[in-house]
Amino acid sequence: QFHKDGFLVLEHFFTAEECDSMRNQIQRIIAEMEVPLHCRTEFSTKEEEQLQAQGSSDYFLTSGDKIRFFFEKGVLDERGNFLIPKEKSISKIGHALHAYDPVFKQITHSSKVQELGRKLGLERPVVVQSMYIFKQPGIGGEVTPHQDATFLHTEPLGRILGFWIALEDATRENGCLWFIPGSH
Repeated sequence: QFHKDGFLVLEHFFTAEECDSMRNQIQRIIAEMEVPLHCRTEFSTKEEEQLQAQGSSDYFLTSGDKIRFFFEKGVLDERGNFLIPKEKSISKIGHALHAYDPVFKQITHSSKVQELGRKLGLERPVVVQSMYIFKQPGIGGEVTPHQDATFLHTEPLGRILGFWIALEDATRENGCLWFIPGSH
C-alpha cells in the first residue's frame, strides 16, 4: 500500500506503555514550560498569517534544533499574556524532541522505527524533525493541506518519510490526519 498510495497505517506500532510514556512526558514538559513574552508566538499553517507574523518568524525558523512552544490562535492578549491556562493554549511543541528529550529520543530512535524506515526504502534512516501536535478542545485552527517535502529538503529529492503517531484515537470528529492516495 505504501508504494502505491504514499501512506501506510500501522495500528498498535507503539505499545500502550510507549504511548503513555510520551503523553506523560509531554505533560512534564508543559508543567516546566517557561516561555518569555517575546517567544510567545501563535502557530498557523496559513501563508498570509505567517507573513503577518514576521516578528515571530525567527523563533519558528530557528527551532529546528530546539524544543520550542507554539500556541493556538487567540490564546494570547496583545501583551503576550495567556488568556486561558497555558496547558490548554499549546498548538505544538517542536522541533527537536527526538534529539533533546530522553523519552522521545528513546522511542523515535528505536530499532523498530529504524527497521520500518529501511523497509520503506531508506538506506540510513535519520530523524530530522519531531513535534507533538495538540488537538485542544474548542480552540485551534486547521492544518492546511501540504506536503512535508516542500519544506524538508533532501538529496536526492523526495527521500523523506513522515511518521505520524496518534497517541490517542484519531477520528474524523477530533481531527485525524488525511492523505490523498497517490499524491506522493
